[in-house]
Parts: sequence; structure tokens; C-alpha cells
Amino acid sequence: MITTKQAIAKYGTPNEHGTYLTSIQLPYPMRLAWDLNTTVKTMRCHRLVADKFKAVFTDLLAYYGYEKIKELGIDLFGGCFNFRAMRGGSDWSRHSWGIAIDLDPLRNKLKESKRTARFARPEYKPMIDIFYKHGFVSLGVEKDYDWMHFEIRE
Repeated sequence: MITTKQAIAKYGTPNEHGTYLTSIQLPYPMRLAWDLNTTVKTMRCHRLVADKFKAVFTDLLAYYGYEKIKELGIDLFGGCFNFRAMRGGSDWSRHSWGIAIDLDPLRNKLKESKRTARFARPEYKPMIDIFYKHGFVSLGVEKDYDWMHFEIRE
């Protein structure tokens, strides 16, 4: 996983205005995890990882199809860019650069382990593999917590 020093070297110093962000068109609509009646068709992320995010979502759609994505909650958007410190720490969250995304946060809570997190189930392994294929890591796989969180590896 990328350290803060490496993130600053590659993606710049994070700032509240997100001057390094770009918007990408999502290949399928996502629902806000906290308001299922609101759909998201675009997402703001760091311009250097925009193509990687697009490739992830395109591959997810090709593998699962939209109905299965909705059924599994892979479309439940928990956020990408959010200028803030890591929870419980003083280091910058990877969300501060827009190089991480949270999906289905209500069923993959921060402190859940593989025993209870939804994304630890076998039907989500292809999703996780797709993220890895495009240069992301899962904190759930790597650390067995925060299964909602996927961040760029380098």
C-alpha cells in the first residue's frame, strides 16, 4: 500500500479544493449508500487514477451485469474524494487525494472482519480481483478491516 510520503510525491499535497481532481462518467449508475433514492452518474477522483477507476467499473459491469451489481450492493457509493485525516489518526486519508473509494459501507463497516463483512464472501472475490487487476488494494484483504475501502496501490 502507498505511504503518505509516496502519495505526496506522486499525487501532490492534498487540499480541500481538490485542484487535482477530474470527473469520470460511470458506466452504470450508483446509489448513494446513505440515500438509496439518489443516484450518482459521475465521480470525482484524482486525474492520475481516473482511467483506472473507469476500467474497474467497466470490468465490474462486464463481469456481473447491472442487475447483479445492484443485488450485491456493489453500486452503493460511499465516497471517493473527501479531504480529511484518517479515522483515528493524523495522517491524510487516501480519500484526500481521490485515490480511494468506499463501497457498501453499511454492510462493510470499518471494524468488521472477514467473519462479518459482506465483501469477504465468495461472490465478491471477482470484484476484489478486478480492483487488484487495475492497481488497487482492498484493506479488507490486506488488513482484515475496512472491507468497504479500495485504494490505489502505488
